[in-house]
Amino acid sequence: MAALGSPLRTFRSLLRELRYAKGETGRSYRDTAAYQHLREGFRAHRVTSEKLCRAQHDLHFQAATYLCLLRSVREHLTLHQEYHGGGGECSLEEVAGHVGLKLPQQPGGQGWET
Repeated sequence: MAALGSPLRTFRSLLRELRYAKGETGRSYRDTAAYQHLREGFRAHRVTSEKLCRAQHDLHFQAATYLCLLRSVREHLTLHQEYHGGGGECSLEEVAGHVGLKLPQQPGGQGWET
């Protein structure tokens, strides 16, 4: 994983992913338990007057890891819908046409039987 960036940027990105995950259900993402947990966690581990706040860095790393997971799941679902969107199986002629080939003709001028 690359540099973490600022905790505020990570928090905002997590909220954006929660909005994507919530979708068009009609309820706000702020009503979810995930939002409440993230908000409370980031508030509890704000930078204090300590020189090194190890818990804050650990939380930020965990949040960035969770953000990566949410993005990856969303992108996986998008790719899955695009390439496995349904429409059934293709015939041999269609598959051959997709890759730029033609099926050979059988003797008598008939094509391959499927």
